Amino acid sequence: MKPIGGGDGGGGGWDSTESDPKTPRVLTALSQVLERLIARNDDLLEEWIGGDDALHGFRGAKAPGISVAKYLERMHRFTSCSPSCFVVAFAYVDRLVHLHPGSRVVSTNVHRLIVTGVLIASKVLDDLHDSNQFFARVGGVTKREMNRMELEMLFLLDFKVSLSPSVFKTYCEHLEKELRLAEVDWKSIIIGRFMIRLMMSAAVAAVETSRLSPTMRLLCLRLARLGDLPFCV
Repeated sequence: MKPIGGGDGGGGGWDSTESDPKTPRVLTALSQVLERLIARNDDLLEEWIGGDDALHGFRGAKAPGISVAKYLERMHRFTSCSPSCFVVAFAYVDRLVHLHPGSRVVSTNVHRLIVTGVLIASKVLDDLHDSNQFFARVGGVTKREMNRMELEMLFLLDFKVSLSPSVFKTYCEHLEKELRLAEVDWKSIIIGRFMIRLMMSAAVAAVETSRLSPTMRLLCLRLARLGDLPFCV
């Protein structure tokens, strides 16, 4: 295992270039949901600071130097957790913000919430699970921090860490829906750009074959070039 940073929240020593080509789709969906959530909450951070933050114990001095996607990949790569553990960990985080409305998932606490949630979920779901010390090393925190955060999350959840099959299915469907929407969005962007280029090409062809005045022709061609098309006036 490659060395990782300590528990100062600064992300020192992270190897953010590593990637696992066999990452389960659920991790991709989860990273998209969490990254969108923290992007929105970070924008509101100044208004929120000073409020009733039940998740204060999970906040670092600054955001770690590793993305949520890479962090999830790392945990999947080095721990023995089943993919279901990540779904249940997401459910824990969702429960926390609903049980404690004054709290927010932001870039400075999301990594600690993830590693703590996955640790607890692995103990609930998996017959064999890694130790707290091992999770601490993979997650980039100290063993003492890991033990403290586990206990704190359990109390914040009121020790209600079991999910019924129907609730688990609901979270799986939510993540799958988010993944499909993201795929559709990218396809729409690609198709949209292609159609714009196609229409601009047709417009330029029409201009070049029309009897417009030289001034109007020059104006239309310059406008076409704003669409980043390879035309010369």
